[in-house]
Order: sequence, then C-alpha cells, then structure tokens
Amino acid sequence: MVQIIAYEKRLNSEGEEFNVLVLAGGLEMVKSRSTGRYYATRKESTVSCTMAKDQCKELIGQELPGSIKRVECEAYKVTDEKTGETLIVNHWWRYSEEIESLEEIVLDHLILTHERYLSFADENLI
Repeated sequence: MVQIIAYEKRLNSEGEEFNVLVLAGGLEMVKSRSTGRYYATRKESTVSCTMAKDQCKELIGQELPGSIKRVECEAYKVTDEKTGETLIVNHWWRYSEEIESLEEIVLDHLILTHERYLSFADENLI
C-alpha cells in the first residue's frame, strides 16, 4: 500500500499550473554505513492529477493499493537539502499498482547499498 502524504503545484512546459499528489510507500529500516545504526525511511513518488487544491487536500492520508518501484534512468545529480552533499543517481521512484514482492524489496535494498558504496568510494571516504 502507498499513502497520499501531500500535494504540490507544478508548471508544465507551457507555464500552466497543475497539481501532483505525493505518494509514500511503507516504512523501511536501512543500516547506515557510516554509523552502523539503523534509520527509518520510505520511498516517495509523485503522480499528476486533474484535481484542484481543495480536492488534493482532502485526499491526504488516503491509502492506495500498489507500491513505489525503482526505475532506471540516465544519471543525474541530486543535492541533499540537509547536508548539501551532491550524489549522482541513475534511478527514480515511480508509483505502480503492482504490490512489491519480497524479492524486489531485497534487490532494491542491495542495489541502493551498492550505489551508496560506490558513491563513497568515488569520494575516497572508504
């Protein structure tokens, strides 16, 4: 299941405003490589919608069947707003009506852990 946690205004290529719903998957526990301690996180994604602001607000908290899935893409840079750290990422998260299998959850975790390792290795932090 995923939950609608917020909505955001966006601009399309013609400068027209539209709304997107922000979706979040279930709680996941990830072990920090730097401290060895676990922290809680969850995958997030957005989906376009045709609803007005008031309708979007009413949907916050509603749950939908499905999951947030990893989708490979061309590499791009992301800056962590809290730490200012810049990472190179080659995936994004997309809503899917399909419920994530245990194998997909494990594979996503292994890939994410490997990418973080490579990122630290590139910066000579390990």
